[in-house]
Amino acid sequence: MSAQHQTYSLGDFKLKSGGSIPDAHIAYKTFGDPKNSAIIYPSWYSGAIEDNEWLIGEDKCLSPSKYFIIITALFGNGQSSSPSNKPDLKPFPDVLFYDNVKAQHELVTKKLGIKHAHAVLGWSMGAGQTYQWATQYPDFMDYVVPFCGSAKTSLHNQVFLEGVKVAVLGGKRASSAGVFKGEDFRGEYRTWTDEERTVGMKALGRVYAGWGFSQAFYREKLHESALGFKDLEDFMKNFWEAWALSKDPENMLVMLHTWQAGDCSAQEPYNGDFDAAMKGIKAKALVLPAQTDLYFPPEDSEIEVQHMRPGVGVCIAFPSIWGHWAGGPGDSKADVAWLDSKLRWFIDRPGWSGEPNGNVLACGAIDGVDE
Repeated sequence: MSAQHQTYSLGDFKLKSGGSIPDAHIAYKTFGDPKNSAIIYPSWYSGAIEDNEWLIGEDKCLSPSKYFIIITALFGNGQSSSPSNKPDLKPFPDVLFYDNVKAQHELVTKKLGIKHAHAVLGWSMGAGQTYQWATQYPDFMDYVVPFCGSAKTSLHNQVFLEGVKVAVLGGKRASSAGVFKGEDFRGEYRTWTDEERTVGMKALGRVYAGWGFSQAFYREKLHESALGFKDLEDFMKNFWEAWALSKDPENMLVMLHTWQAGDCSAQEPYNGDFDAAMKGIKAKALVLPAQTDLYFPPEDSEIEVQHMRPGVGVCIAFPSIWGHWAGGPGDSKADVAWLDSKLRWFIDRPGWSGEPNGNVLACGAIDGVDE
């Protein structure tokens, strides 16, 4: 594995919103031989490139000896162009999944010389980017595996994200300008003082604590038995607050907008027609929600697969009480093993032709796949 990530210059990068990022760059990291089949593996909300590496290894499906694996970083994650590394760009412009995938496509085709990918996959916002790839460049890959994510951010998810947004903004006594609209500010944009940042990010951590894991996770006290925290307050401070305090508030708000506005049908040729966007997917799709995910519930994933053409997609839910965390970032060892087994079956198995008895399997078995 290479030691550090690299960056690719995008120049003055035009955004779908009409804005632009001057002298933009995308960060990425590769694993394996470029002569091997390529797998594109985008990052997730708040995640750095190295936070994706838990799914890569010689003992896993994503083996560098078998595939050329490319981890790409979201705009706003602190490694690609972000408020934290472009301090003169205030406020940072609105960025969509469309813009991220456009940049990733330029990276993999122009810089890395890849004309076709074997697969695109990702967790959470990585799943949103996977769906974006499948609809924005439908002929570019053979397989897509979005896990614990969505093709279009649901209304309930948008509401959840409003709570996260105002928790951060409350640190500097600011408020939301509305769904998709960021901060409601007057006059010149003002960033956070150190104290405001601390207050806002601690609030973000505690709000997020009620969403990342399921009710059953807390009922079974897995924060103690599996993660090693002594009690709930220890978990709040040393897991959730510690995570949030390691991030930049403006970065988190940029990525939050990308997530909240997620909709892979909001582009040509679909023009908002979600059914058409799902039917536009040509790659075989393995959609993996988690049974207990509080903001990407399995029924939403089933609906996505139902809109795909017959034989294109299958949907199987993680049989886990880890909630959203079932899909990453590697804390639940049983869920890592489950995910890896599904990836091995799906993207390693030549000639996969879909499930002959229908294209939606919420929690059932597929021939050749052990639950």
